[in-house]
Amino acid sequence: MGLLALAMPTWSQMQSQQQQAQEQMRLQMQAQLNAQPQSFEFQTPSGVTDPKLRETMRDLAVRVLPVYQEKSIDRYLSTISMLQLVAANYPAAYESRKALLDRRRKLDAGKPMARSVVLDLYALARAKEVDDRLAFNEAFSKAYREVAAPLGDRDAFVLGNWIAAPLTAPRSDLENAFARTRKEHELDLATAIDLVRLYLAYDSQRSFVTLAPALMAEDDARRYVIEDSVPIRSAAGVTIYARLVRPKTPKRPLPALLEFTLDPGYDDARARAARGYVGVVAYTRGRGGPADAKAMPAEVVPFQHDGADARKVIDWITQQPWSDGRVGLVGSGYSGFAAWSVAKKLPAAVKAIATTDAMAPGIDFPTQGRIAHTDALRWIIEHTQPAAVIAQQPARWDEIELNWYRKGRSYWVFDRLAKLRSDVFRTWITHPSYDGYWQNRLPYARQFAQIGVPVLSSVSERGDGIAALYYFGEHLRYRPDADHSLVIASQSLDQSELRLQWFDHVFKNAGEPSAIRDRVNVQLDGGNANGDWRHAASIEALATSKLSLHLSPGENAERHRLTDAAAPGDGYIEQSVQLADRRDTARPWTTVADGRQLRLRHALAFVGEPLAQAVEINGLPSGTLDFELNKMDVDLNLSLFEQLAGGEYRLLAEPYEFRASYAKDRVHRHMLRAGERQQLAFKSERFVSARLAAGSRLVLVLGVNKRPDREINYGTGRDVKEESIEDARPALRLRWYGGSRIEIPVRR
Repeated sequence: MGLLALAMPTWSQMQSQQQQAQEQMRLQMQAQLNAQPQSFEFQTPSGVTDPKLRETMRDLAVRVLPVYQEKSIDRYLSTISMLQLVAANYPAAYESRKALLDRRRKLDAGKPMARSVVLDLYALARAKEVDDRLAFNEAFSKAYREVAAPLGDRDAFVLGNWIAAPLTAPRSDLENAFARTRKEHELDLATAIDLVRLYLAYDSQRSFVTLAPALMAEDDARRYVIEDSVPIRSAAGVTIYARLVRPKTPKRPLPALLEFTLDPGYDDARARAARGYVGVVAYTRGRGGPADAKAMPAEVVPFQHDGADARKVIDWITQQPWSDGRVGLVGSGYSGFAAWSVAKKLPAAVKAIATTDAMAPGIDFPTQGRIAHTDALRWIIEHTQPAAVIAQQPARWDEIELNWYRKGRSYWVFDRLAKLRSDVFRTWITHPSYDGYWQNRLPYARQFAQIGVPVLSSVSERGDGIAALYYFGEHLRYRPDADHSLVIASQSLDQSELRLQWFDHVFKNAGEPSAIRDRVNVQLDGGNANGDWRHAASIEALATSKLSLHLSPGENAERHRLTDAAAPGDGYIEQSVQLADRRDTARPWTTVADGRQLRLRHALAFVGEPLAQAVEINGLPSGTLDFELNKMDVDLNLSLFEQLAGGEYRLLAEPYEFRASYAKDRVHRHMLRAGERQQLAFKSERFVSARLAAGSRLVLVLGVNKRPDREINYGTGRDVKEESIEDARPALRLRWYGGSRIEIPVRR
C-alpha cells in the first residue's frame, strides 16, 4: 500500500498536511455528531445512459458532503473521498485518499493489495488532470505508470486486471440501485451514500477501462519475455503451437505451468508468469498458429491426441534453458481434461496437477448418466469448424432440437436433420457405454495408481462436479494414499488464485490455501467466501448419518410423501408417460421451482415432514428403486428441493439423470425386466451441499427424461440411438413400490 505517496513532495510536508487535515476532520465530526438524520430530494435518473446522470449524481454528492458524519476516521476518509470525487472536488479527494493511505500503511503491511488501490489511482489521475491541466486519458496514463512501475509483478498483474474489468457488473449494480429508488422522491443518508458509491464504481471504471489494454501491454513489455505461436513438433510430426510468458528478471531457471487447451482465445500464461513461473499455453492440433484467427484446419478432433501432444510439449519445456525441469499441469474445462489425459502416462517432469471443473469425456460429456445431450453437436461445431461454418448456425439452437423432437426421428440422424453433419458426433454416439474408445482418453482403472504427484481437483460455483468427483474417486480407489485434495465451492471463490496458491505450496513451500484443510473441502450453499466450510478426510466423512426416506402414496396423483418407514402392504404409485406425445415442447424441459409451486414435467413429487431441527446435507445421495415397468429400459432424473416453512422451494442441486440399464455399471448395459417387480440401486454423481432450516421439508422429484435436448430412450432394449417415435407405443407405465427409498447424507 502507500502507492500515492509517490506524489508527495517530502515526508515532513505530508506529515504536516495530514495533521492539519485530521484536526479539521475531528472538529467537523465533533460539531456534527448530534445532527439529526438527513433526507435528500432526488429524481432518479432513467438509467446509465441518462444525459443528466453525471450532473444529477454530482448534485447529490455536493448536498451530502456537508452533513456526512462518522466516528471511525478510516470509514470517514473512505466515504468522504468518494463523495468528493463525485462532487468533482478532485484536489480534496486526493488529499483524503492520501490521509487514509498513511493511516493504513502499517496495518496493511504484508497484506495482499486491496482493490481500493483502483480508487487511489483514479483520485491521483483526477488530481493530475486539474493540477497539470491534462486531458483525463493522459493524466490517467501518467498516474498508472507512476503507480505500477514500483510494484512487483504479482501486484502489477492484479492492478491491471482490476482496471481492465468489464463494465457489466458495476453497470448492473447501478441500474438495480436506480430501480430500487425510482419510486422514491427522497433518500435517507445511507441510501444516498450507497448510490454515490455505486455510481463512482461505474463512472470511474468506464473512464479508464478502454485505456487498460495498452497500458497493461506497455507494462508487460518491461516485465516479461512474451512469445506467441511458438512451434513444437509432436511425436507424430504435427506442429503444436504454444504461447510463452516468463519473467525477465530471474537469473535462475523456473518451473513451468502448462495448460493444453482447445480454445485459441484463452490465455492465463501472464497470470502464472506474474507469480514467478513460466506460463505456457499450448493448443490442440489445428489451433494456436499464426493463421488460427482466419480458419481452423479440419484435423481438429477433440479428445483425440491431446495427451500424447501435451507430453511432447512437456519434453520440449524441460529442454529449454529457462526451465528447471519441473512442470505443473493446470486447466479448467477442456484443458482440465487434457491434464488428466497426460496423467494416463505421466512424464517424470510433471510434479503437480491442478484442475477446475475438468471435463471427463465419456463420463460427463457428451453424455451424463449415459444419456446423450444434444448440445454436444453444437459444442463440436463451435470448437472444430471454421468461423464461416459457425456463423451459419441458426440463431436459436432450440429450433434444431424441437424440429428433431417433433419429427420423432432417431438420434442417429440428429446431425443430418440439423444440416450440421459431423463425423466426430457420429463417432461419439456409437459409443454409449464407457468402453475402450473413452477409456483410452483418460487414466483407467489401475492406471490411476501410477499418479503419485500432488493433485488438486476443484469445483466452481457453476460447475456440476461430476468429472472432478470421478477423478477424485478413482484416484483414491486405486491409490488410497494419493495426495489428492478436493475443493467444492458454492460461492465465488477465485479458482485461478486457489490453483496458484496451491502451486506455490507445492513448488515454493508456501502454506496451503486457506480453503484446503483436509482431503475434502466443501463450502456450504449459502455460505460466504471466508467461512461455512466443512473439511473431512473423505466424502463419506462429511456426514455423520444418513436420512433414509421411503416413497409412499400421498394426497393426489402427483404429490406423495417421504416417510421414515415403507408403507405397509404391496401398494404402489402408478406413473404413466406418453413417449409418443410431442405437444410438450414448452420450456422448461425439466422440473423447476416457481415460487411456491413445483412445475413438474413427467415427474412425481415426494414431500417429507417438516424437519424438527436444522440439518446439513453433505455428500452423494443414493438409494434403491423398487418398481415395475412395461419396458426394458428407462431414463430417469432425480431432483432435491427444500420447501421452506413459508412454502417457497429451493433447488439443492441440478437433477441427477441416469439411464437405468447403466445404473449398476457404466461399462456394461444391464437390461431391465419388463413386467416384473425389481429393485435398482443408484448413487448420484452430483454432490449436494446445503443447510436446511428447521421447519423446512425435503422434497424429492422423480421423473422420466423426455425432452428435446436429450436422446430419448424408448425402452425397447435396442441401441437407443436407433430408436424412434415408432417405438414409443405403448405408453411407458411405472409402478413405484414402498420399498423405494432415498438415502441423504446429513450432518446434524
